[in-house]
Amino acid sequence: MAGKFLFVSGQLATDPKEGKIVASDIKGQTERVLENIKAILKAADYGLSDVVQTNVYLSSIALFSEFNSVYATYFGTDFPARATVGIELMPGALVEISAIAYKE
Repeated sequence: MAGKFLFVSGQLATDPKEGKIVASDIKGQTERVLENIKAILKAADYGLSDVVQTNVYLSSIALFSEFNSVYATYFGTDFPARATVGIELMPGALVEISAIAYKE
């Protein structure tokens, strides 16, 4: 946290209890990542509506359409600013997301 900003480090599709990546498909991994981010935000008294920017890292940009179909269900019509890039991730990871939230 810095002032009214909350910076959430890159999150993978890891189960918080087991610490292992769950789901082998992009939709399942995207959902797990966003649920992890929601939990972190909630613990700091923020919500997804407070997110002003995300950085998305996909293991292949070809996964964007499937990723985006899940992402859109979490943010509705008020998408935060977003950068999305294709990059090599750790083995088994298809997506990583970091976020910046702001709250008055």
